[in-house]
Amino acid sequence: MAVRVYECDESEINSLKKTLDYDPYTDKNIDINEIKKDKFGDVIFKRQEYEIKNGSLLSLESSRYFLYVKANDEFLGKAEELFKEKFKTVKRASNEIEAKVINFIDEEESKANAGFGSIFG
Repeated sequence: MAVRVYECDESEINSLKKTLDYDPYTDKNIDINEIKKDKFGDVIFKRQEYEIKNGSLLSLESSRYFLYVKANDEFLGKAEELFKEKFKTVKRASNEIEAKVINFIDEEESKANAGFGSIFG
């Protein structure tokens, strides 16, 4: 699985969250045949590993949000197309910021696993 980090302005974070939370297969108002016709019908973030972090947690601008996504390359390619079509400010983060976000999330995960391990030790 590949990992990528995207950044987003605060002005679009609510729209981005709606996109991330949406699963057309659980939407009773959508016909399955319509999903198959939609070029982004299979871009379902709820079925991937992702996290959103505010820049202030990472000692970056608090008006910026960072989306960590762990998925296969095909999914990530389609996700980037979706971002370009649907959002003005969502773009791939620089290599430096991407590394910082990945390290932050890896450290959080390690701490959580250590805490969980000590409970069941």
